Amino acid sequence: MSEEKKGSYKGLTEARRRANKKYNNKFVEVKVRMVPERRTIVQEHAASMGESTTAFINRAVDEALARDKKKKP
Repeated sequence: MSEEKKGSYKGLTEARRRANKKYNNKFVEVKVRMVPERRTIVQEHAASMGESTTAFINRAVDEALARDKKKKP
């Protein structure tokens, strides 16, 4: 194993930059403030569920919206 595999990555191509921008333009960012300890708890919980922090937060919001909708008269 004396030969090391060297990657050919030289940075983003212009096409990749355009594709990333097109994809990212479909979304908005929402800033949530919490103490670092709570962020750690959220991140660890999301990881334990096999999902990203963003996926977990989106799932939590979806569940709360569905639950609240059922409570509405």
